[in-house]
Amino acid sequence: MATMDQQKTTPHWYALKVFYNRVFPMENLLRQREIESYVPVKQVEQVRNGVKYRKRLPAVASLLFMRCTSDQAEAIRAELRGRAMVYCDPESRKPTAIPDPEMQRFIFITSKEGEELEYFGEQPADWFVGERVRVTEGPLCGAEGRIKRIRGDHRLVVCIEGV
Repeated sequence: MATMDQQKTTPHWYALKVFYNRVFPMENLLRQREIESYVPVKQVEQVRNGVKYRKRLPAVASLLFMRCTSDQAEAIRAELRGRAMVYCDPESRKPTAIPDPEMQRFIFITSKEGEELEYFGEQPADWFVGERVRVTEGPLCGAEGRIKRIRGDHRLVVCIEGV
């Protein structure tokens, strides 16, 4: 069992809701502080003045993840008040650490180039009903989640607790 000091010095993933969708400036701020971050992104083709180009956009508006200690998460939470919100446990009001395996699965799924992802936000709890599966073939091979029929299609649903 880890001691309190070990828990405070061990880095974990934390989720932030960045206000005004200023995810990329927040990502830069964390990079300057040498804090690892992850933003699920998508590449979108746009046309301006007849010229096509690809633009990097957040796949989930206003969502950013950072990997740091609980003390750093608390300090960032206090400093960014009004610009971002760190997701917290409703009872303890402390930043909610995301388990590494859960975050690794999320990064794996959301980093697949060209795959169409759909973010459903906070949906009813019945999403947790169903068999847990691991994809064994195709572009999402190795991904784990639950199968759910959504809007008439079969989808792999990956949830991050507390977000």
